[in-house]
Amino acid sequence: MRATQRYSIRAPGVRSAVVAVAAASTVALTLIPAAGAPPHAAACNGYVGLTFDDGPGSTTSSLLDSLKQNGLRATMFNQGQYAAANPSLVRAQVSAGMWVGNHSYTHPHLTQLSQSQIDSEIARTQQAIAGAGGGTPRLFRPPYGETNATVKTVAAKYGLTQIIWDVDSQDWNGASTNAIVQAAARLTNGQIMLMHDWSANARAAIPRMAQGLASRGLCAGMISPQTGRAVAPTTVSAAPMPKP
Repeated sequence: MRATQRYSIRAPGVRSAVVAVAAASTVALTLIPAAGAPPHAAACNGYVGLTFDDGPGSTTSSLLDSLKQNGLRATMFNQGQYAAANPSLVRAQVSAGMWVGNHSYTHPHLTQLSQSQIDSEIARTQQAIAGAGGGTPRLFRPPYGETNATVKTVAAKYGLTQIIWDVDSQDWNGASTNAIVQAAARLTNGQIMLMHDWSANARAAIPRMAQGLASRGLCAGMISPQTGRAVAPTTVSAAPMPKP
């Protein structure tokens, strides 16, 4: 949501060959770390999900720079209309090691729409993000966190797991940088935090958030489409897009 809006509130020979391949794979992974991987990842005692809604736009590049500089990865819940208008920024999100999710096409109050209108909002966003090079999203965040049985049913039709949040940064409500850092300090293993692409205060909070999480042995992880919780990052292939 944009700054002017407000919230309403996952045989022996063969065996030797396998071992050799595994060893070679381990070396390759050691020499080529994943993009944006946090430093000292082996020391992670838990994972949290950092999320940024409403991109991509004019502030996305600086947000990505700050996240990369501080060894953090996040899930970017993009609006379809902005993904369609800024495909290079969607590709930049992926190149920076971020995950891209669906946040509807125009950010309406989905619970006030018909099933066909909800379907259009979700389907067009899937298409816009995939068309921009962001892969086919597997995570969906309804605008304002507003949902009902119809919204969940339509999201499931497109293979999407609905993701709300555990900690609200309140950046959309004018929260200060200090307040956002304090909000991040409440995160525990598996939890998810809400922030916004356009928030200058959230962006300014990133270095201190990174330090705070590291001091508690927490790392920024991916959100599992299976459980909806933050987990250790893995490589997940994009799911095929169901037909409308």
